[in-house]
Amino acid sequence: MQTERVTFLTTPDHKAMLDAFARDSGISVGHMLREASSQYMAEAPLNEDEKLAILVAELNEAVPAIAESFDRMTALIDDAYAELQQLRTERKKADAQ
Repeated sequence: MQTERVTFLTTPDHKAMLDAFARDSGISVGHMLREASSQYMAEAPLNEDEKLAILVAELNEAVPAIAESFDRMTALIDDAYAELQQLRTERKKADAQ
């Protein structure tokens, strides 16, 4: 098998993680990267409809939590407004006396 050299730059921390993973797996870093890149390229890229379906599912999951958060914020604002109104009323009574 004829081979060619491929070089890429990475951080020292990432290099250490690659070394440790390969060592723990009992393979070389080169073998691990060849296998990982082969698997990456073999995966079929998602088409636009598949990407959209994933986004819609994520939004459908997130929207109820967002709505609950807005409801809690609205309640807190309403409570603060009521408290301010009460303080204003009490101050007017105190000033009138």
